[in-house]
Amino acid sequence: MSDQFKELDTKEIKFADTIFLRDIETRVFQAIVIKCLAEIEEVALLEGNLLDNLLGREGNERIKGIHVEQDSKNHSVSIKVEVNVAHGVSIPEKAEEIQSKIASEVCRLTGLHVSCVHVVFKALISDKPLEKLIEEEIEKEEEEYSSEEF
Repeated sequence: MSDQFKELDTKEIKFADTIFLRDIETRVFQAIVIKCLAEIEEVALLEGNLLDNLLGREGNERIKGIHVEQDSKNHSVSIKVEVNVAHGVSIPEKAEEIQSKIASEVCRLTGLHVSCVHVVFKALISDKPLEKLIEEEIEKEEEEYSSEEF
């Protein structure tokens, strides 16, 4: 059998007058992205708890920080994800990890081409509160200043 017939969809012959459509709601893409982010260490969505989003406890119709645009003409999707990242993590490496995970999962689960995965890092996550980090920096500077006097 030649290669041109391997690609032929038999539905086109059996149901010549039938149009097959498939719509995927934004919420489906957002759920896929949330599951991907849950498997990636040292990142978190902007607001709310990742677990709340996974369990469907998010009250809003749209999940903050995940924006999806579909292009039905080209059968593709563009995704923008806004995340917080842990302090000390290589941002380029983490961006690549996030982008490849999301692109492969969305393509695998929806059959759509992923034209773009735009990752925006909004803030740093730290084990310590920001106020504590600032206090420690001030104390270090004061110690350095006082040791220079002697």
